[in-house]
Amino acid sequence: MSTVQPAWPTGTECIAKYNFSATADQDLPFSKGDVLTIITVTKDPNWYKAKNKVGREGIIPANYVQKREGVKSGTKLSLMPWFHGKITREQAERLLYPPETGLFLVRESTNYPGDYTLCVSCDGKVEHYRIIYKASKLSIDEEAFFDNLMQLVEHYTLDADGLCTRLVKPKLMEGTVAAQDEFSRSGWALHRKDLKLLQIIGKGEFGDVMLGEYQGNKVAVKCIKNDATAQAFVAEALVMTQLRHKNLVQLLGVILEDNSSLYIVTEFMAKGSLVDYLRSRGRAVLGGECLLKFSLDVSEAMEYLEDNNFVHRDLAARNVLVSDDNIAKVSDFGLTKEASATLDTGKLPVKWTAPEALREKPPSPTHPEVADWLRADEVKDCGLPTHDMEKLPVKWTSPEAIREKNFSTKSDVWSFGILLWEIYSFGRVPYPRIPLKDVVPRVEKGYKMESPDGCPHVVYEVMKQCWNLDPHTRPTFRKLREQLEHIKAKELYL
Repeated sequence: MSTVQPAWPTGTECIAKYNFSATADQDLPFSKGDVLTIITVTKDPNWYKAKNKVGREGIIPANYVQKREGVKSGTKLSLMPWFHGKITREQAERLLYPPETGLFLVRESTNYPGDYTLCVSCDGKVEHYRIIYKASKLSIDEEAFFDNLMQLVEHYTLDADGLCTRLVKPKLMEGTVAAQDEFSRSGWALHRKDLKLLQIIGKGEFGDVMLGEYQGNKVAVKCIKNDATAQAFVAEALVMTQLRHKNLVQLLGVILEDNSSLYIVTEFMAKGSLVDYLRSRGRAVLGGECLLKFSLDVSEAMEYLEDNNFVHRDLAARNVLVSDDNIAKVSDFGLTKEASATLDTGKLPVKWTAPEALREKPPSPTHPEVADWLRADEVKDCGLPTHDMEKLPVKWTSPEAIREKNFSTKSDVWSFGILLWEIYSFGRVPYPRIPLKDVVPRVEKGYKMESPDGCPHVVYEVMKQCWNLDPHTRPTFRKLREQLEHIKAKELYL
C-alpha cells in the first residue's frame, strides 16, 4: 500500500528535476535546475502553488521537483571517500573482498613513505599501483601526470590506460559519504553547463570569487581548485545548506561534477563587503539611520544563528556583504560550527595538502585587516597559545577564545561589539594606535575602545556590554536586537 507524503509547508525550497511547460494559464513553467519556493498545497496533493526566483507564481507538479534539505551536520562529507590513509597492503586487500572487478581504493604507500598506492580488484585478485610524486605532479606510469589524486582517479575511471581495468566502483572509507552524492541527494547539486562565469570580483587564498550568471540571474561563485584544500570549503557549503535567513548570504548550490574545480554558488551582493562600503561612502553619504539598519540586519542574522546553535567565529565587517537594496547579510561560514558538525579531515594526504587545509580554514587574507592578525609565532611571543592556527583575527576575537579556544555564541557577541565599532567609525581598523601585541594584555586588564566620533551614547553602551570580560554577563543576540530596535523606535540614533 502506498503512503501519502506529508505536504510541504509554506516556504519550502525545492529544485526542479525536469523541464515543465505550462499546459494551463495557472501553471508555472520552469526548467531543470530552477529553484522554486512553495506557497501552498492545492486541493490535489500532487500539485503545489509555488513561486520562482523573480516572484512569478503558479501551479507546479510535485513529482517534477525535489525538496531541498539541509545536509545533516553529522555527515562526514569527503571529496575523496575512496582515500583510506595509512593502511597496509593486507588491510587494503581485505577491504576489497569479495572480489569485484573495478573496485578500488587509494592508500598511503607503506614501502615508499610520501607516495600513494592505487589498489584495484581485477579478476579475483588485487593489483597495487604505486603513485609517484615527480615535478610537483602525481603519476603511475610517468606518461600521464595529474595535479591531485582526484584528477588521477577521474582519469582512470574513464579509461584503464594501462591498468588491469578501468576504475569502476570506489570502496568508501567507513563513515564517509561522497560529497557530490550527498549534495545531489539533498537537492543542492547544480550543473556546470548552466553556470556562466563572467568576471573576477575578488581573489582569495584558495581561488577566485567570480561574478556569474545562473539561469539568467547574477550570482557570486567561489571557484576553488579541487584538491585537498577544497575539503574545508565542503564544510562551509554543508553549513550553508542548513541556514536560511534574509540576513545571511544564501547558498544557491554546489557544483562538484568537474573534478578540477569546486564551485560554491551564492546570491550576488552587488555592493560588496560592509567594511569597504563604509569606507568608500563615509559620513557624507551614510546617516545614523543607515548605520543602525546595518547593525540591526547583522543582529537579526546572529540571533538566527544563536537560536539554531551555530557559532560563526569570524564575525567582522569584512565578512558582512551589502546587497543592491542596502541589506546587510552575514557571509563567510568557513569557520562556522555546530556542536555536532563533523568533517572528514582526519585522513588527508599530508605531503600534498596545504597547511591551512590540515587546520581549520582561516579567513581570506584579501582585506587590509590581515596586517592586524597575529601569526602563530607572534601569538607565542605574546604568551598566548597558538592552537595550531596560522593566523588569529585578534582584534575581533574574545579573550577566552584566544586563550582557551573557547568559541561560543558569547564570543560571537564580543565580535559583534567590535563590528558595531567598525560600523560607527566608518570602517576604521579596531584598536587604532595600539600595537597589536599589546591589544590582548590591555583588553584583559579591562581596556575598552573609546566611542567612535559621532556615535550615539546609547549605541556605545551596547558595544561595551558586548565587551564584558565574563562571557556569561554579555547579552544574548536576542537582547541586542531588542536594544537596537528600541533605539530605532525612540529615534535615539539621531
